[in-house]
Amino acid sequence: MAKITMTVNGRQVSGSCDDRTLLVHFIRENLGLTGTHVGCDTTQCGACVVHMDGQSVKSCSILAVQAAGSSITTIEGLAANGELHPVQAAFKAHHGLQCGFCTPGMVMTAVDIIRRHGSGLDEATVRAELEGNICRCTGYHNIVQAVLAAAAGMGGARQAAE
Repeated sequence: MAKITMTVNGRQVSGSCDDRTLLVHFIRENLGLTGTHVGCDTTQCGACVVHMDGQSVKSCSILAVQAAGSSITTIEGLAANGELHPVQAAFKAHHGLQCGFCTPGMVMTAVDIIRRHGSGLDEATVRAELEGNICRCTGYHNIVQAVLAAAAGMGGARQAAE
């Protein structure tokens, strides 16, 4: 068993886990943060996307011990003071979800896309950047529209960072 400490959503947390425990399972089972979903365990679907040290990562591809000492942001860490993050609000306003299973990973990926590309995003870039995230319900049109609206409303990359 490994004893690890990391910062999750701005709060320092510690826990014990097997050396082989994936970060997604540590987040869900040890910390009780179930917004990060387990979809495939093979990095195919993107439902498990979190931010580690400011970078978008698929938490099913990283061991929890590899994240020790890192700063992790999950979907639960985006909203502030009872207000949805602008990307969450855009997904709601533009109906960028149906069943909601992929939504946390899509939102986390979108925040990272906007952080890296700013408000100058176009549809082709958003579609290319979302390639690693699978939605089986929406056909992506409303997801892309939500990302574009959020980018335009946030005024660029500087505000996109958590």
